[in-house]
Amino acid sequence: MTPFNSDSISVNNLEKKFGNFVAVDKISFSVRKGEIFGFLGSNGSGKSTTIRMLCGIITPTSGGGTVAGHDIITETEDIKQSIGYMSQKFSLYEDLTPFENLRFYLGIYNVPQSLWGERIDWILKMTRLQDARDRKTRDLPPGWRQRLALGCSLLHKPDILFLDEPTSGVDPITRGHFWSFIKKLAENGMTIFVTTHYMDEARFCERIVMINDGRIVASGTPKEIISGACPGIADADLNDAFIKLMKRGES
Repeated sequence: MTPFNSDSISVNNLEKKFGNFVAVDKISFSVRKGEIFGFLGSNGSGKSTTIRMLCGIITPTSGGGTVAGHDIITETEDIKQSIGYMSQKFSLYEDLTPFENLRFYLGIYNVPQSLWGERIDWILKMTRLQDARDRKTRDLPPGWRQRLALGCSLLHKPDILFLDEPTSGVDPITRGHFWSFIKKLAENGMTIFVTTHYMDEARFCERIVMINDGRIVASGTPKEIISGACPGIADADLNDAFIKLMKRGES
């Protein structure tokens, strides 16, 4: 078993080109096991391309890395079995019930059928959806659907959870509940890799990398990034730091 303080994700000079366009420009960083790690940037900054490389969906042009101990170029199928992924776009089947969605994804993740009942009960209880298990998913409130999507991404008990703007479009109370749950997952040793445009959420991350025009422009704890981007400004916050760092790429 990997030690608790070792790296769950390691990236070295990772680059992705589409023709002459450099989407990700030789970036390097690491994520520790059990860490809540924020990967932030404006639209078009290279975030999604990086995540797709880490998840084994697209191949880097150069450089490399490992995710859950697996090479992102040669062991992509092993990576897909080791991670959970929740996108900002609701990706479940709205004509199915929560129970049916969970059963479908258990099959997708190749979870042994002998464990299906136990895993479904675990997720329904954890997401507080027991009473909604047989309702059509399309009839559920947005926050409930978000909980279901998160539950489906956890069915195979992954080592690493990728969250791509997971709270987009939900109310502040639901966002608060969501982050309380994420903290518990990390406390139990799961690595959380999250992108968000809500800087009040980003402050929950233990470390952050900010990317702009495919390059890393800042890394460190939220406090370190704020002080580095906004020196001498006593009341500066992550939002101020984000705006400053993203504007530098436009000059």
